[in-house]
Amino acid sequence: MTETDAGVRGAPARGAWAKGPLRPLRRDGAGRGAGEFRHLGLVAALALLAVVGVVTEPDNFPTSGNLVGILALAATIGVITVGQTFVIIGGGIDLSVGSVMALASVWATTVATQSYGPAVMALCAILVGTGAGVVSGLLISYGRMVPFIATLAMLVSARGLAQRMSDRRTQLIRPENDAIESLSTTKVLGLPLVVYIFAAVAVAGWVLLNRTTFGRRTFAVGGNPEAARLAGIDVRRHTLLLYALSGFCCGVAAIIIMARTTTGSSTHGDLYELDAIAAVIIGGTLLTGGRGTVAGSILGVLVFTVITNLFILNGLQTSDQLIAKGVIIGIAVLLQRRGLRSPT
Repeated sequence: MTETDAGVRGAPARGAWAKGPLRPLRRDGAGRGAGEFRHLGLVAALALLAVVGVVTEPDNFPTSGNLVGILALAATIGVITVGQTFVIIGGGIDLSVGSVMALASVWATTVATQSYGPAVMALCAILVGTGAGVVSGLLISYGRMVPFIATLAMLVSARGLAQRMSDRRTQLIRPENDAIESLSTTKVLGLPLVVYIFAAVAVAGWVLLNRTTFGRRTFAVGGNPEAARLAGIDVRRHTLLLYALSGFCCGVAAIIIMARTTTGSSTHGDLYELDAIAAVIIGGTLLTGGRGTVAGSILGVLVFTVITNLFILNGLQTSDQLIAKGVIIGIAVLLQRRGLRSPT
């Protein structure tokens, strides 16, 4: 039995889906137009923030060093956000991303792992992140646990395991493994390699979401799981793959954070899950699933990173940053709800 654009033999055609309760599976021109409008709004927000930066800190903000620093800072949370985007579009949520990244960084910087060299360290970080994602996915898809609870349990467990492995100490990368650090110090065309890693993950995520069957199935599962099941999609297996993808992104982010800090620590990634979810929300992805874009999420990451940079340059407190982020998230959710109530 082969899957076609109209559906699967014995399942309702897509035209029928659009008229009934399975309507969320449809992605029409109006939805694309709304997404493009939101992207333009985020670009305008970035331009406005840039103007604020130039006005308030003309000697520091527009410098090439500061702009490169913004991109490097956005790289870690940006890679995590790509994985989070897939999970949320698929109708789930992953609260464990920060803790999984910390666990991956600690495991990759233990004495035993470092003795095998930087390549094995990087591979270890990716495998640990992906493995944690698989565990969360199994609990959710086959254990039928609520994603919030399953990933909350992983958040606590991964952070605790990272603390136990490191004995709550920061683990330094040995000089012979400075190839990891070179990802942050080596520059190509003025940009560190970690920025190119971020860009590669973002482009790969965009292609996967918009140009592959996996992406179409992600929208289907998030929009209406029952309709996706009737169309022949193995919803449980796909959900498992989504969380494995999120864990993979956490492993890549662990490599980036190790390169930038030359350490592995159980304190890495504190509250990164909130930053990633916030970036996904203001990027236009629905928390209920079924709609979203990788491009919007990346723009959301840049908006929050620039805000953080402006607050630091202007000497404002961390508490003020949190308040500003909270206000932005609240406004974004209200706009989403208003958009859902508007007739299409």
